[in-house]
This record gives sequence, C-alpha cells and structure tokens, in this order.
Amino acid sequence: MQTNIDLQGLRVAVTGGTSGLGLALVRQLAEQGASVAFVARTTANVERIADETGAHGIVGDIGNKEDIYPIALQVTASLGGLDVLINNASSLGPVPLALLADTECEELEKALAVNLVGAFRLTKALFGALAASARGSRGALVINISSDAAVNAYPGWGAYGASKAALAHLTAIWDEEAKADGIRLLALDPGDMNTPLHALALPDADPSTLKRPEVAAAEIIEKTLDALPVRSTLLAGAHT
Repeated sequence: MQTNIDLQGLRVAVTGGTSGLGLALVRQLAEQGASVAFVARTTANVERIADETGAHGIVGDIGNKEDIYPIALQVTASLGGLDVLINNASSLGPVPLALLADTECEELEKALAVNLVGAFRLTKALFGALAASARGSRGALVINISSDAAVNAYPGWGAYGASKAALAHLTAIWDEEAKADGIRLLALDPGDMNTPLHALALPDADPSTLKRPEVAAAEIIEKTLDALPVRSTLLAGAHT
C-alpha cells in the first residue's frame, strides 16, 4: 500500500465527515494534499474539523431532501468541481438495534433516507460535476460505503442491512449506466471498525477486535486511486 501519496489537485467530497471513517478519510485526504469538502449535521463539529484539517466544512443532513442541493452547490463552489464523492454518512435505524417485528416504520424510513435515498440524491445532484471531471480526462468516482450486513442476515440489523443491500445494488446498476459518462461507482465494505456508530450498535464489543478507521480510510484511498485514470499522475509526486 502506498503511503504519503501526493493527492494535490484531487477534489473529494465526504459525507459524515466528523467522526469514525468519515473523519479518518477527511484527515488523510487533506494531509495528502487533496482538496476536501465534508458534510455533517452539527455546526460545532464541522467548524472544529474544518479548522483542524483545512478542509471545507458544510453543515447539512444527507437524510433531509431540502439540504441536498445546498450541499451540492457548496461542494462544487468550494472545490471548483468534483472528482470523487464518498457517500459515508449512515444511520442504524432503531437504537438500540431491534428485530424487524419491533422496528417502527419511521425507523426503517430513517435508515433508508440516509443510507439509500440520501446517497442517491446527493450523487444525482453532483452527477453533472462528476461527468464534467470525467470529460476532462481526470476520471470521476463515487464510493458508497456498504457493510457485510448488506449480504449477511444478522438479527437486529434489518433496517441497516436492508438499506445497505439496496445501496449496493443501486451502485452496481448505476455503475453500468454511468459508463457512457466516464463515471465509476463502487460499493465498498470497510469491515467492522472501532467507530462511534459501531459502539452505538454494539456497546459491549471489544474495540481491540475491530479495525481502526484510519486503516480502513487508507484502504479506501488506495482503491480510489486504483479506480481513477489520474493515478499515474498523482503517484508521480508520491514519496514512498
């Protein structure tokens, strides 16, 4: 795996960027020279991470339809375009986790609103910017963060797993459809990580058995570079 890669000029947007995997991605991408915009709901946290990393912080809720276009406009205005979108923001649905028979319809709707519909809406709103990047031979990529709960039937994970399964299949279909525009879409499972979301779902889990989000972020950045035609240009300035 490459380290200390120079990502100067790469324009990346990350949702859910103030904790867990999203925060690790924002930090590493910014440290490696990428221009980064990130989205999260809490103003104080957005301002703190923006000050810490130099990334462009955007306050918004991916699960709220009315927030999507303002977010998209701020992303493209801040970065001057977009090469990579990482849909990372996630909702568990019911907390504590619940069997489907005990899950309220509104809790399922919440998981779908963030994990599926929100990712769809934001990708659609930014599709033109991504297509423009692809036409400029920079390449364009959407990464949707998935989960093994999308393929394995874990009791209690129904709302989350169903939403992530739908996201994974939506990603596969859209990847086929977007080939003509030069845009790639990938669904990536980062594995079980020591994050606030995991702790919320399984508070008794042993953190030492979980992957550090920094490791998962580095793996995702590597896969991002593998999927972009600008990899050779970016790696020309790498210090390994």
